Amino acid sequence: MRLSKQRIIGLLVVVLIVYLLGVYQLPYYIQKPGGADALDPIVEVEGGYSSEGDMHLVTVSGMQATPVLYVAALLLPHQDILPLDQVFPEGMSQEDYMAAQLQVMESSQEAATVVAYEAAGKDIEIDFNGVYVVTAVDGLPAEGILESGDQIIGIDDAEVHESQDLIDYIDGKEAGDTVTIIYERNDEEYAADMELEPLDDEGTRVGIGINMVTDREVTVHPEIHFSSGSIGGPSAGLMFSLEIYDQLTEGDLTGGKQIGGTGEIDYEGNIYRIGGVDKKVVASDKEGVDIFFAPNEGGREGSNYQEAAETAKSIGTDMEIVPVDTFEDALAYLESAANE
Repeated sequence: MRLSKQRIIGLLVVVLIVYLLGVYQLPYYIQKPGGADALDPIVEVEGGYSSEGDMHLVTVSGMQATPVLYVAALLLPHQDILPLDQVFPEGMSQEDYMAAQLQVMESSQEAATVVAYEAAGKDIEIDFNGVYVVTAVDGLPAEGILESGDQIIGIDDAEVHESQDLIDYIDGKEAGDTVTIIYERNDEEYAADMELEPLDDEGTRVGIGINMVTDREVTVHPEIHFSSGSIGGPSAGLMFSLEIYDQLTEGDLTGGKQIGGTGEIDYEGNIYRIGGVDKKVVASDKEGVDIFFAPNEGGREGSNYQEAAETAKSIGTDMEIVPVDTFEDALAYLESAANE
């Protein structure tokens, strides 16, 4: 069948419209509920104990918007539309951003390992190899001075062996105070004076504006292996620590239930706020999770826990939302529930 010129033009117009609606990328990013994957296949402690229930790693799904996805996000609940530059820092490609997120995930796994092995009384040895800059935040003092990969070795007259050393030192300062950062780049040592600025709208935290990571060499026995693939970010820290502890210790910490949750964890077991908690509640409910841990943030107004509880109520789930400030809070809750 021979196509007329008008039909060919019509087909081309249809193809163009389909492309624009479904493929053309807008300068927006959509976040929506992701998955709630069981951690048992992702975390493997050699010779570890098994449980009837599961711990779950809960994620938020993200993608750059097309016109179709943009309209769907406007209509569907628990989907956020964000300007692209709010998700990916200026001057950083999406590839570099994801690489940084994977590095943060590795740090989260390491912190979870330290917390769980110490809580379980297992063999662990930690050697500190330096503090490195991941990114310098736009508009803050470190921008244009510190670069990704720089090693921070001191602040004023104090040595820096881990990230917390720098944080603790600056915690005693105020906005407008000047500090001298000593750092290495390409085996050369440099010093830079920086005036501390507020890091939040309330002005309760000041700093120089960097994301950093401590290079630790953690050796544990029994050995542990992670296979988290392309999942990035710090928010699975709490659930990693619970899964590791459950495999290290006798008994079933899950009590045969499905346990989900979220929260960044530090090396002392403190739990911190994360983004997208409403979407993680929705994803957990769809996966049949029974208990969901959310950062309590000391009980402050608008905490992750409050948002999670409100989301659970709005979707009518029977899932129990539990506030936690520390790894010990979550552990104590599960141990108590398992003994009921």
